[in-house]
Amino acid sequence: MSGSSVPSEGGDGADRSVGHRTDYAGAIYGSILAASVVATAGTAGEYPRVQAVALLMITGLVFWATHVYAQLAGRRIFGRRRTLREIRRIGAHEWSIVEAATLPAAALALSAAFGTTVNTGLWIALGIAVAQQVMWACLGAARAGASRGLVVVEGFVNLALGLTIVATKVVLKH
Repeated sequence: MSGSSVPSEGGDGADRSVGHRTDYAGAIYGSILAASVVATAGTAGEYPRVQAVALLMITGLVFWATHVYAQLAGRRIFGRRRTLREIRRIGAHEWSIVEAATLPAAALALSAAFGTTVNTGLWIALGIAVAQQVMWACLGAARAGASRGLVVVEGFVNLALGLTIVATKVVLKH
């Protein structure tokens, strides 16, 4: 994931950089988003692999752009115009949403090289999306100084969320 700066607001409304850190929240969110896209791709029938990969990446990009826009709109309350530098920083901060879609999309695309069906490729991509969601949650908690027990709880909570998406895929019968 990106090592971008995490923007934060000071009391005067000015952006402050808290250092170079991975946006774990964005990585977790992006992983959940990727898992959701994979779980529902092709529910109306057979779905071509290239279209599924494109859907996964385009959805990540659209949600990234939406998050950037929401950050910019939300910060407008301070009455300051945003500079191109601030817009780029916010875009970089939110980029982990797109990055989280990359590994599942790559796995889905590469699954063809192993002769798998699109459906099998989707299951592989879903497994990767859920695994990285749990990993980012645990790493984020550990990086924040959480106790070992809390890191485990974070992992289980995110595993439960991911398994809910897996159950949705099963219920959708595909």
